[in-house]
Amino acid sequence: MTVTAMLSVAPLDDADAEFDAEIAKAIDALEAFDVEYETNPMETTIQADELSEVFDAAQAATEAVDASRTITDLKIDHFREERLDVEEKVDRVETHLGRPARSQR
Repeated sequence: MTVTAMLSVAPLDDADAEFDAEIAKAIDALEAFDVEYETNPMETTIQADELSEVFDAAQAATEAVDASRTITDLKIDHFREERLDVEEKVDRVETHLGRPARSQR
């Protein structure tokens, strides 16, 4: 089984919170878990074998942000009967495109 997730954690309505530093804390918290991750400009993609590991990692990332208020978005794709790595998901789309799945400019 494979669990792929999109995680976004950020401080909200806290003038004292340094936004980029707090995001870094959230990402650093993922290191304590058995997950693979890649950070992009708008979110961090997480991959794990167990759903509970994704939830635990997302909770730790949220709690790592030192702000009076945080917002967390978590979107999960849970393959219960097969393994499908994030790279393979992109490869499948690129096969249909016949090119990389990014702008050609």
